[in-house]
Amino acid sequence: MELAYIPSPSSGVLYLGPVPLRGYAFSILAGLFLALWIVDRRWVARGGQKGTAWDIAFWAVPFGLVGGRLYHVITDYQLYFGEGRNWVDAFKIWEGGLGIWGAIALGAVGAWIGCRRRGIALPPYADALAPGLALAQAIGRWGNWFNQELYGRETDLPWALHITSTEGGRVPGYYHPTFLYEFLWCVGVALLVIWADRRFKLGHGRAFALYVAAYCAGRFWIEYLRVDEAREILGLRLNNWTAMFVFVLAVVYFVMSAKLRPGRETVVEPGAAATGGATGGATDGSAGGDDAPDAAGSGSGSGATEPEAAGKDGKADSPEAKEEAGSKKPDAGPKADAIPKEKDGAADKDAAGPGDAKAEDAEAETARADSEDTGPGAADSADARSKDEAGSAKKS
Repeated sequence: MELAYIPSPSSGVLYLGPVPLRGYAFSILAGLFLALWIVDRRWVARGGQKGTAWDIAFWAVPFGLVGGRLYHVITDYQLYFGEGRNWVDAFKIWEGGLGIWGAIALGAVGAWIGCRRRGIALPPYADALAPGLALAQAIGRWGNWFNQELYGRETDLPWALHITSTEGGRVPGYYHPTFLYEFLWCVGVALLVIWADRRFKLGHGRAFALYVAAYCAGRFWIEYLRVDEAREILGLRLNNWTAMFVFVLAVVYFVMSAKLRPGRETVVEPGAAATGGATGGATDGSAGGDDAPDAAGSGSGSGATEPEAAGKDGKADSPEAKEEAGSKKPDAGPKADAIPKEKDGAADKDAAGPGDAKAEDAEAETARADSEDTGPGAADSADARSKDEAGSAKKS
């Protein structure tokens, strides 16, 4: 009794009038756009300029598609150049058949060209790309579901994939949904890389190496389940050998890079800061890091000494202001008038009574407070007013 299974689509093509929308192509394109959106955000967070990721993708994506197709055609050449086969089918990429190994290898060449044209290094870009690439692979695997291809051995598990097509020698039945296994594995790889990158500040290509090693580990056992036609060497499918070889290379690179170049790049795109494309955060992978205010303060040459250099009104004292202040010192302010008054003798003291002296002091204090609050202009007017009042007091 059939309790549960994953159904296959009746057709992998949806027609909008005369225009065919193929599920395989849609899955690949959706994965690519997601990867580019992620790498653009991560690149800016690392200190790069917005849009750089898309410029590099202009080179990397076509190279990757060609590389993926070449790997598939070369390793499964009997499907296209064997007896009774049509070699023209090798160009029908929409029918499926992209090898991730060739896509990564030749795509890296395209990315290197794009990076060279922008004047940046490839490793930090690869680190920014790693989790997005894993998610792109995850979504792209749903193209195998649309095409009813690359499934595993027969099984009676409740999540078995129901194959209904008889094209290409397929036998209808219930099989391991290897596309689903790889989808879930790649999502896990993306989350692992994001976590490790934040936790350990991976740099110099180590985030990408972690992605490659983790993907290869999962691909080995998933590939072992598949039953589609493939070349075998010593009882193992070619892709199993490739996964082991690439896994070792990734681990060696990760270890050697950590010893030779520890830490993370502080500058990933030299021109980004000059054009305002990045705002700090180059060392911790987040835009606008905590170091940005300190850097701005030290770069401007200000810092904690600025309040001392500034005047009481919050503005720096200019030479003209200092000269003005010097010229006013002999006769400026109520205090200067008060000293001669005390030395003039009893006549002045008799002329100005105690009440007038107190009022004069209170007015002088008010004028001085006003001059400090309102700036140099107000201080001059307050000084003049206090002088007039002091003069009138003397005359009286």
